[in-house]
Amino acid sequence: MMNTDVILKKVDKGVNISADEALYLYNNCPLPLLLSMANSVRNRMNSANMVSWQIDRNINYTNVCISGCKFCNFHCKLSNKELSYTTQMDEYRSKIEELFRLGGDQILLQGGLHPHYDITFYEELFRSLKGEFPSLKLNALGPPEVYHISKVSKLSIMDTLKRLIDAGLDTLPGAGAEILNDRVRSVISPGKPGTQAWIEVMESAHSLGLGTTATMVYGHIETIDERIEHLTLLRDIQSKKPEGSPGFRAFICWPMQISGTELSKITNIERPTAAENLKMIAISRIVLNNIRHIQVSWLTIGLECAKLALHSGADDMGSIMIEENVVSSAGAHFKTDASGIKRAIKQAGFTPWLRGQDYSPRAEQDIPHL
Repeated sequence: MMNTDVILKKVDKGVNISADEALYLYNNCPLPLLLSMANSVRNRMNSANMVSWQIDRNINYTNVCISGCKFCNFHCKLSNKELSYTTQMDEYRSKIEELFRLGGDQILLQGGLHPHYDITFYEELFRSLKGEFPSLKLNALGPPEVYHISKVSKLSIMDTLKRLIDAGLDTLPGAGAEILNDRVRSVISPGKPGTQAWIEVMESAHSLGLGTTATMVYGHIETIDERIEHLTLLRDIQSKKPEGSPGFRAFICWPMQISGTELSKITNIERPTAAENLKMIAISRIVLNNIRHIQVSWLTIGLECAKLALHSGADDMGSIMIEENVVSSAGAHFKTDASGIKRAIKQAGFTPWLRGQDYSPRAEQDIPHL
């Protein structure tokens, strides 16, 4: 017979709890108590009065994708000549110059699973960007893209990653995880690489010392059990990383945005409540006791809920997102800038600090408008 107090004592001591214990907490622990315990873990792992944030920009190198995700309004078939595109160098140049003017140093570079782009396309792109902008940080692709590139290029995942790193890849986002369960993935993203492919890419990246993040997109067809399964799987991957490898630097979860998507037409999905969003932040902080940072997705839950999340396990507000196209195309509509994100952090009772992708501090005095 499980007992909330017994499980929370394990959490307080930093002991791993099982998937069954995490599920019991999610379903039975009073929300204020769950959020309080998550906040205690957050304060044990990070400075209690500090919250980090970042300046970066999302750039999509193409919208052509063969994965067929039912929750995505952004992707386009190659045959659709009117809507399909590949970003050109003059567009990159304009977007990156604006990023630098706004104090950013990094782009989140992602696109689709393009059927014709092999490793040479990405090597040439990365080298061109780094050649023109040597100080630019490339937080690029994601496990599904890396896996797809390896197959198109007839390379191993390890060789694919090595060549991407050599061409300029700095960090690997945890994109394309959604829910790491093949029952779920077969329904919502039938053409996307499965759970094991995602794991293999991340474990290979960690073995090469490449810093990564981990993600979850919840609130669609998954069960609570499958959410917990996803979290414990991430914890297990992190536990296997080589000593000295950064592994997963942070975890980010957010409710799926499905406005106007194919998924919204075939199933009745209710938007998670603010309480459920906070509960997901809290249970993530409690389970993922070997991933230091928990980032809150203000873009999808709003700044007011995000401020509460900073007292519920999260210690990072993420980026101001100078540009974001994928999630926004499915209904995310919240906006902010550097002043707004700093103000929200202060209103929540914390001191904001500007960070890089590796969570090293950046000096605000070097950015005139801040």
